[in-house]
Amino acid sequence: MLSVSSDKAFEAKQGGEDGTETPILEEIFKSGPTFGSYKMGDSTFYSLIENCCESGDFMSLEKVLNRMRRERRVFTEKIFITVFKACGKANLPEKAVDLFDRMVDEFKCRRTVRSFNSVLNVIIQAGLFHRALEFYSYAIVKKNLIPNVLTFNLIIKTMIKMGLIDKAIETFREMPMRKCNPDNFSYCTLMDGLCKDNRIEEAVSLLDEMQIEGCFPSSVTYNVLINGLCKNGDMARAAKLVDNMFLKGCVPTEVTYNSLIHGLCLKGKLDKAISLLNRMVSSKCMPNVVTYGTIINGLVKQGRATDGAHLLISMEERGRHANEYMYSSLISGLFREGKSEDAMKLWNKMLERGCKPNVVLYSAFIDGLCREGKPEDAEEVLYEMVDKGCLPNAFTYSSLLRGFFKTGNSPRAILIWNEMVNNDYCIHNEVCCSVLIHGLCENGKLREAMMVWKHMFCRGVNPDVVAYSSMIHGLCVSGFVEQGLNLFNEMLCKAQPDVTTYNILFNGLCKHGSLSRAIDLLNSMIDSGCDPDLITCNTFLKALREKLSPPQDGMEFLDELVIRLLKQQRVFGSCKILEIMMQKYLRPKASTWAKVIKELCKPKKIQAAIEKCWIGLFF
Repeated sequence: MLSVSSDKAFEAKQGGEDGTETPILEEIFKSGPTFGSYKMGDSTFYSLIENCCESGDFMSLEKVLNRMRRERRVFTEKIFITVFKACGKANLPEKAVDLFDRMVDEFKCRRTVRSFNSVLNVIIQAGLFHRALEFYSYAIVKKNLIPNVLTFNLIIKTMIKMGLIDKAIETFREMPMRKCNPDNFSYCTLMDGLCKDNRIEEAVSLLDEMQIEGCFPSSVTYNVLINGLCKNGDMARAAKLVDNMFLKGCVPTEVTYNSLIHGLCLKGKLDKAISLLNRMVSSKCMPNVVTYGTIINGLVKQGRATDGAHLLISMEERGRHANEYMYSSLISGLFREGKSEDAMKLWNKMLERGCKPNVVLYSAFIDGLCREGKPEDAEEVLYEMVDKGCLPNAFTYSSLLRGFFKTGNSPRAILIWNEMVNNDYCIHNEVCCSVLIHGLCENGKLREAMMVWKHMFCRGVNPDVVAYSSMIHGLCVSGFVEQGLNLFNEMLCKAQPDVTTYNILFNGLCKHGSLSRAIDLLNSMIDSGCDPDLITCNTFLKALREKLSPPQDGMEFLDELVIRLLKQQRVFGSCKILEIMMQKYLRPKASTWAKVIKELCKPKKIQAAIEKCWIGLFF
């Protein structure tokens, strides 16, 4: 027999607040025989059980069940299913298992797959997935229960939640052998699991299979696949599925539109996403806050915060209320685009509408004010934020530090840092330390930056790429290039340098006449998978003109760089260098052009172009 552990939650239900037992209404049983020939029927007990289940009074429920057993009343499976549901509601899965085990021997009630499914669902809803599989094996093997479609659906769902996708497929394939044909839910559950495991092809193949097997897809089925394809960026196939959906008589729902809009936003097709949003509204499908938020965030990323603000107004006119994250995205975007007045208006409008700013909103507003060169105003907002019980985070303080450094007020930035240290705010955060180091180095305060650097290590804070790059920059600018290189070598063991880090060293080495060492470092950068950018090219082109005799224009140097990147299948990087060459009127060799075009015209690249055309046709 399956072992059942004691349930603390159940024990807590056994008594009242003072620890005493909750008494059952014995009068109900005592008063019955006094009314002439009246005798309580089974229905009275059934009503008592339902009342106990509704109130969660499991102690009284146990007494009713025992009374029924003593009086040899008829127990139906329906009674136990009601009790199992109550166990689920009270989060008492072990109690449900216990009663399931006692059904036959103690209460003389026949068990079927219906009661088994009810208990299985209670266990799954409690998140006890391993226990659910254990209970399934126990009931099927030892109790000889025959599973039905619902049983398999529950088990497949459990296996997928546990990440056992292949095991779920095996169970799915086992269904026909058990004379259970998969239904729409079976297919949808497995498709969803496959999509989330990035096995899109297998999920899509199930759509054809289910139709061959006579199980017709619903809107939910299509939505699962469309959502999976959109998240994977495959908008062309998602568009085909929408077309197929109409042909099969399935009407797109809010979920369909939301998935497509999200996919278009991921691809940067914001205008088409807005067009689809309007089509969605005209089809009587109401977009939710997430849909609007996705488009607004996408518009902000494309530098179209004003369009995002207009969409916010349209959203509110349609009865949807913006949340703090929408406002923070828009306010941040408007400040970045230099539209500080619009950002201020939106902030005041938000406050008028009763939206209480959170740390994200306050931080976005403070960052925006600092970008506008108003760190003093930002500091006032910070104090207002703290007064209202909203604690600043690392981003809040790093924005304020950056703001004071930007206006040349490094003493005030240091005072802010000291305030953070005294109040124990974010002092262990590498972002704030990096901003402080960067600001000090930019202002020529290398000694102070070194003190903060040592402070980071003493506090157990690991420097990030920005901190390392800032310190290397400070050392190189002060003429300590060798020390900068030593710090770079130390960095390689702890953090991955980016192109900015390399460019700092290229500039330092080239200025000190070490062009050959700079080229060696460039080779190391390419081998590490980091592509050169415009600053890299400009640094070397300047060095080739000024440090060599006779001077070189750099055409051959960049051409060789393109070839080297192509050999490593880094087409994007090589095309970027070609673009820089064209901008500087440096003509690549004909053979270089041929190699780039050949790489771009490979089948996968052509297929990507075709899929792009599909997206254009459907959206």
